[in-house]
Amino acid sequence: MKLVICEKPSVAKAVASALGVTSRADGCFEGNGLIVSWCVGHLVSPMDAAGYDLGYKKWKYDDLPILPEPFRYVLAKGKEDAFQNLKHLMEREDVTELVNACDAGREGELIFRLVYEMAGCQKPFSRLWISSMEDAAIREGFQNLRPGAEYDPLYQSALCRQKADWLIGINATRLFSVLYHRTLNVGRVQTPTLAMLVERDWKITSFKKEKYHHVRLSLDGAEAVSERITAPEEAETLRAACAGAEAVCTSVTREQKKEASPRLYDLTTLQREANRIFGYTAKQTLDYAQSLYEKKLLTYPRTDSRFLTADMAETASAVLHLAAKLPPFDGCKEFFPDVSLLANDKKVSDHHAIIPTLELEKASLSELPVGERNILLLVCRELLCAVAEPYVYEAVTATFTCGGQTFTAKGRHVLSLGWKDIDRIFRDSLKEKPEDEAEPAALPEFTEGQTFDQVEAAVTEHFTAPPKAYTEDTLLSAMENAGKEEMPEDAERRGLGTPATRAAILEKLVAGGFVERKGKSLIPTKAGINLVTVLPDTLTSPMLTAEWEQKLTAIARGEGDPAAFMAEISDMARELVKTYSHISEEGQKLFAPEREAVGLCPRCGKPVYEGRKNFYCSDRACRFVLWKDDRFWTSRKKELTKKMASDLLEKGRTSVKGMWSEKKGAAYDAVVVLDDTGEKYVRFKLEFPKRKEGVNGR
Repeated sequence: MKLVICEKPSVAKAVASALGVTSRADGCFEGNGLIVSWCVGHLVSPMDAAGYDLGYKKWKYDDLPILPEPFRYVLAKGKEDAFQNLKHLMEREDVTELVNACDAGREGELIFRLVYEMAGCQKPFSRLWISSMEDAAIREGFQNLRPGAEYDPLYQSALCRQKADWLIGINATRLFSVLYHRTLNVGRVQTPTLAMLVERDWKITSFKKEKYHHVRLSLDGAEAVSERITAPEEAETLRAACAGAEAVCTSVTREQKKEASPRLYDLTTLQREANRIFGYTAKQTLDYAQSLYEKKLLTYPRTDSRFLTADMAETASAVLHLAAKLPPFDGCKEFFPDVSLLANDKKVSDHHAIIPTLELEKASLSELPVGERNILLLVCRELLCAVAEPYVYEAVTATFTCGGQTFTAKGRHVLSLGWKDIDRIFRDSLKEKPEDEAEPAALPEFTEGQTFDQVEAAVTEHFTAPPKAYTEDTLLSAMENAGKEEMPEDAERRGLGTPATRAAILEKLVAGGFVERKGKSLIPTKAGINLVTVLPDTLTSPMLTAEWEQKLTAIARGEGDPAAFMAEISDMARELVKTYSHISEEGQKLFAPEREAVGLCPRCGKPVYEGRKNFYCSDRACRFVLWKDDRFWTSRKKELTKKMASDLLEKGRTSVKGMWSEKKGAAYDAVVVLDDTGEKYVRFKLEFPKRKEGVNGR
């Protein structure tokens, strides 16, 4: 009997169905010589620092660095029953071997192995490695199960990733939190990502725009433009010289250009495109794609490959024809797809590119949630575009002389829309059209030597623009390419995080209050800027973390040394603690809580702040204070609120409802007037509509 362990209940149900295991038991499916059960994500987690020593509950500099050896693990809270169910199944006498059917990636390997080891299981296991949840793919995968030991390097890479994140996260977070007296979450990947956002924000805020001008000539409906001109007087002089003068065409160049069809999606390019077109966050796109995968409509989404393997040609051709029948693609003119464009075995890593599956034929797209339907159609569009003809156009550049200066007109004549025709049909079908850069219009048939009399000339004013704030699209690209410029010979193995982890990193930064979303833009908060300001380069450098990702990839391929990698991480933790034992007074001020002034002191004009029991002047020598429990208020069963104090400071009065009169035993409304005479205690007066009554405070 084989015990098959999947990552999620939904996947276990699909696997059981594909293998004809129809009998549902408690916590599993059983039949046909198989038991199919499931984890619920990570069932086993690294032990918290306090598990090694209760003294670690309190964060202290003297305890650092914390370097457990060996690492110990505990059951994830709330998932004990799921683990016990799997442990019981592993211990059944009729179970002779296991199958790891968790997601075919680094984290899926880690989930299974930690459960296997925590349960103390020693039975042999094999690995199911598939890229599609279709029944045929599952059955084929089970006919070609691989030895579990084949994935030992992948497991070691996953363990190193987990331990490195724990060591840097625990030690750096505790170190800088203790130094700055505030919780400062530091992450091996999220901190360099935050640093990129902060650097871009600094470039934007420090940017100084500069004015420049163009002189433009109107020529037979086209526009010829001068070079940039800084001085407005110079631009006006040129305009005056050209207005009504003769312009001569000095050259016309025509160059045929092609834009090859796009490659298929990996997870990062899918997330980027979905952000551009639909405004989806990286996490939303991953969630939608994962759900489509579990519904058997998409192949495995957590991939970094943009090609298929050569043996998938027949399947890809069948899927193409199914996608071409879906609206709006059924409106495309007939084309002859070149499936060979999709295949490149050398550029497929653990999983091939994301494509739809043959289940499209049975799918009812109208029944899918909007987000899932949009992602599925986006993947269909990319598949159809990837096999279409190139986009071909003629780029035309015409130059003119007028007023002693050169002017240029550029245009484009489309020869064949190719794959862009499919893209156009898709975009036209969207309710909300994404913003696209306008392509150059076609130019008239200019000829060399052609003259234009009495031309019209105008000056336009422009400003240099700062860099744009990162969106999830552009930040994902920056994360993917971190370190590639510095080490181009190893570019494919650089980057911050992996396609599977980048979405979670961005969500952590937002949830931690270090980054906020403003429309599509990602903007670092003051807390995020301050955090990057105080942290050393070893923690904020994208290059360093990209190098670590390279080493983790090498370990997964059996080319790297896990022990050497972990020794490097431990040395870094030791060096951090040794180097940063104290901070400057300026650094401490960065995280001082900001106080919001309630108003200005009526005596000295300095800000007044709210305290626990009062509102006090920031200049202690002034001694102005409004007590919340002043007898004036307590005797009337009221407490001085921030709004009331603000009114008193700004207007000298505040309207108060429901004050209690002990004499009359009833409530009343009145206006309280600030009557400050500069004495130790502030005085108040009451004003009524018809009569006034002076009342002294304490």
